[in-house]
Amino acid sequence: MITYFIKKENSEQFQSVETPQKGCWIHVSEATTTDIKQISQLINLDYTNMYDCLDRFEIPRVEVVDENVLIFTRHPVSQEGGLYTTTFAIILSQDYFITICPQKSHLVDNLLSQKTKVTSERKSKFLIYLLLKITQQFTLEIKKTRTNVLKQEKKMSFVDSNDIIMLTMNEEVLNQYLSSLIPLRNVLESITSGRYTILHEKDQDLLEDLLNASIQSEDLCTINLRSIRSLRDSYQIVFTNQLNKTIKLLTALTIILSIPTMIASLYGMNVALPFSTNPFAFLIIMGGIVVTSLLSFLLFQRKKWL
Repeated sequence: MITYFIKKENSEQFQSVETPQKGCWIHVSEATTTDIKQISQLINLDYTNMYDCLDRFEIPRVEVVDENVLIFTRHPVSQEGGLYTTTFAIILSQDYFITICPQKSHLVDNLLSQKTKVTSERKSKFLIYLLLKITQQFTLEIKKTRTNVLKQEKKMSFVDSNDIIMLTMNEEVLNQYLSSLIPLRNVLESITSGRYTILHEKDQDLLEDLLNASIQSEDLCTINLRSIRSLRDSYQIVFTNQLNKTIKLLTALTIILSIPTMIASLYGMNVALPFSTNPFAFLIIMGGIVVTSLLSFLLFQRKKWL
C-alpha cells in the first residue's frame, strides 16, 4: 500500500496527501511487486534495481543508481517465522523521499503519531532522523531482551528445560540484531562520508552521534550475548549435576532393593535352609531383610550416596 505524506516547517506532524508532490514522503507498507513497479515509474528507475526492497532478508548497504540513492537498512519487528528483523529501504530521489517495507512497520506508525521538527523536504535531516529511530529501536529491543533474560534468572536448583529454551530463543534474537547492526554501521559510515547526500555541518555532527549510538547498540548486544551464553552454560552444568545426582540415587536404591530380593530368592530354593523348620522363620527372615536394608540405607546416607 502506497501512502503520501508532506510536512512543512510550520507543521507539527506529517499530513497525508492524495497524490505525490515534490518534496513529499512516499511510504510503501507491505510492499508488493505492483507497488514497486508504480514507484519505479514515478522516479524513472528500473524495476530490477528496486526488487531487493521486497526481500525480507536483504543485508544493509548503500547503492547509487541513476542519481537515486538506495539505502537498505533493517529494523526490529515482532517474530514472524523466526525472523526478528526486516528490510527497511530508503530511496532518495530528486523529488521524493521514499521508504519501502515488505511488511507493516511500527516504526513508521510511531513516527506519524509523534510531533517532530524534521520536514519531508530536507531529505538529509529526515534520513538522519529515520536512521536514529532505527538505532533507538534496536537499543530498546536489546534492553527488552536483556530484561526477559533477567526475569528468567532464578535459583539454580529450580532450573528446567524451558529456561534453556528461552535463553536459546533470546540468543537467536540478539544474534539477528547483531547481524543487522554490523552492516548498518557500515551504511552510516558511508553516509557520513557525504558521497551520497549533501550534508550540512549540523547534519555531519548528528551523523557522527548516530554512528556512535549504533556502535553502542552493537556493543550492548555483544555484551548481552556473552551474558546469555554464560548463563546458559551455567544452566547446563546444573542440569548435568542434577542428572549425576539422580543416577547416583537410582544406583543406591537399586543396591538396597537387591538385598531383600537376593534373600527372598535364596529362601525360595527347594533345599534345606536355616530356620526352615522354625515356626517363626517368616518373621525372622523378614526382620533380617528389614534390618539389612535399613543398615544399607544408613550406610549410603552416611556416605552421602543418597
